[in-house]
Amino acid sequence: MLRHLKIHRNFKLNGIDYRKDDLKEVAYSLIKEGEAYEKSIGDFLLHWLDDSTIVEVKTSGSTGKPKVIILQKEQMVNSALATADFFGLRPGNSAFLCLPAEYIAGKMMLVRAMMLGLALDFVEPASKPDFREQHYDFCAMVPLQLKNSLDSLTQFRKVIVGGAAVSEDLKSELWELDGHTEVFETYGMTETITHVAVKQVSPESACGTHFKAVSGVRFSIDNRNCLVIDAPRICNQRVITNDLVTLYSDTEFKWLGRFDNVVNSGGVKLSPETIEKKLSTLIGSRFFIAALPDKRLGEKLILVHEGFADTEVLLKKISTIKTLDKFEIPKAVYCLPRFRETANGKIKRSTTLRMIKR
Repeated sequence: MLRHLKIHRNFKLNGIDYRKDDLKEVAYSLIKEGEAYEKSIGDFLLHWLDDSTIVEVKTSGSTGKPKVIILQKEQMVNSALATADFFGLRPGNSAFLCLPAEYIAGKMMLVRAMMLGLALDFVEPASKPDFREQHYDFCAMVPLQLKNSLDSLTQFRKVIVGGAAVSEDLKSELWELDGHTEVFETYGMTETITHVAVKQVSPESACGTHFKAVSGVRFSIDNRNCLVIDAPRICNQRVITNDLVTLYSDTEFKWLGRFDNVVNSGGVKLSPETIEKKLSTLIGSRFFIAALPDKRLGEKLILVHEGFADTEVLLKKISTIKTLDKFEIPKAVYCLPRFRETANGKIKRSTTLRMIKR
């Protein structure tokens, strides 16, 4: 029997035990009668429980055009087992799904629950989910959900955060909380079936300041200093990324930014993500660093701010930050009412930037 069809006897969905045939009926009901987010859950459950060995998953489109990727169900099971090993998840543990099931992070929460025997509750994905005043052992969120849920964080034993980098401002807020919740920043993508590396968000982090590989994953870099992922249990081939890193060992790295985001301004190569990290404690609203064409410099470094801001005052404040190199100071600030986003809340940088170029 295929492993993905063996639903763990401890598995529960919204408090109810289900076996394979019962779960199919639930899936049909969600598709027929449920809200949009419930239909997505139902669709995935039906596809998971059929005899096919593959699943089609669409990427979010935050770093390029959305596309469909074929994943092996056997490898998704392996990914779930690696997560269980890293975080110490056991049959009967409780978990919470507040991410859309259209994307890999939401799908994998369902897979983990079915394969590991977790009691999974799900709610409608939102920037501030409804946590039902219950306590859970495990949950996955995006940074925006985490930021909006700090007052509810004590309901969780362990939280993983992915989809975007955790800002320095949010890290500071987490450190100030008086609770026992462990928060982990994750690194991964659809091609790697969610996370392949993890680091804990805390001043005295057990995982250090660098990402560390989960079981069975090894790292190297290419001639661009971009990360190469070797994970034979979850990927048929090595994954060559566009993520610039500092590699410390074959299981540990520091993420620096995206190779395709690098700005070449007057011959000086600048990493927007590195600059954003330095600015994150100064600017409370959402923003990002990008570039516009410039006749003299080739590319001009700019800051794009969500919501109204006094651009002259903001530029003056930025110029006083001692950690910024002179080349890292934006030449201009642009304000937009609202950034363009993917369905799971990631900023679409290129799409948002085109709004300025018009």
